[in-house]
Amino acid sequence: MSTTTHQAITTADAPAPVGPYNQAVQAGEWLYCSGQIPLDPATGEMVGGGDVEAETRQVLRNLKAVLNAAGTEAAKVVRTTVYLVDLADFQAVNAIYAEMFGSGVSPARACVQVAALPKGSKVEIDCIAWLG
Repeated sequence: MSTTTHQAITTADAPAPVGPYNQAVQAGEWLYCSGQIPLDPATGEMVGGGDVEAETRQVLRNLKAVLNAAGTEAAKVVRTTVYLVDLADFQAVNAIYAEMFGSGVSPARACVQVAALPKGSKVEIDCIAWLG
């Protein structure tokens, strides 16, 4: 019987976790990225001032940095989950999301409205990527 090893993936180009978790975990040929919120990796401060479009752009920059640290890219993302505090922001977030994931085969996705997100964020996105 074979065992799968796993390892933490970290990068200074994405914000440090705000809790007891890793930015991502590689398990075999899969990468499981924790949810990203719009934190500036250099300062740890929120970006966007409540503007969901600016927040989404920062979230995706952070997610891309984690993917890059693992040696992969957005094109290899197979699944995402988008968490929104207000589903009325869906169209604005979706347009920016499409800039990163809209070409080729877009990832499978769920989008849910939640009561609140860490640090007052309006959006959080996590993903699973294939490393093979």
